[in-house]
Amino acid sequence: MIETGLENKVVIVTGAAAGIGYATARRFAQEGCRVAAWDVRDGDPPEGGVFQKVDVTSATSVAYAVEEVAGRWGTPYVLVNNAGILRDAQLYKMTDEQFDAVISVNLKGVFTCTRAVAPRMIQGGGGVILNASSVVGLYGNFGQTNYVATKAGVIGMTRVWARELGKHKIRVNAVAPGFIATEMVKQMPEKILQAMVGHTPLGRMGQPEDIANAYLWLASDAASFVSGTVLSVDGAVVTGT
Repeated sequence: MIETGLENKVVIVTGAAAGIGYATARRFAQEGCRVAAWDVRDGDPPEGGVFQKVDVTSATSVAYAVEEVAGRWGTPYVLVNNAGILRDAQLYKMTDEQFDAVISVNLKGVFTCTRAVAPRMIQGGGGVILNASSVVGLYGNFGQTNYVATKAGVIGMTRVWARELGKHKIRVNAVAPGFIATEMVKQMPEKILQAMVGHTPLGRMGQPEDIANAYLWLASDAASFVSGTVLSVDGAVVTGT
């Protein structure tokens, strides 16, 4: 069994009301972490943790929540920037509102949360920042100009921050999920779901827990020399396309 070195560490997970964020908050809680689950929607706290209603696009909301976490438990050691939204449309049909909304949450939200947490990690002697990208951020996808732009941007920020923060013993990595069976995805037409499976060489969709486990490993001592990388967790979906 791998020793993660995460017991009693303070962890923040954004977008934790459902899906991958929900699974991630609970996975870290199972490891004995003190988990603050953030979301703009209502949600439930992980066992032994807290739930905070936080708007990642608001610097004020984020700053208040970070202060509350630090006051309760001390310096955050792990930040999982998982919050994200979709507003899909083809280029010539996409509105300014659709584009701006996705940029605001998926890209600026990652910046806003990391900017608020990183100084505390520096003062605390180190930490781990994990950012949600996507395989579409690596290879593009039809009808997702806004979403792909954010997920590619997250990869760029990940690499910049790994360079800037490494001297402070802060590791920064991204995870690029493939087709994951979240509640939102499972509501899609069966034909589309089968097509997703058909493009995945492993013959199934991923589960939120698959991504949660990837985040946990990247945060753990087992990945202590891993920084500035993008870990694809996609069942080889790119190979299958």
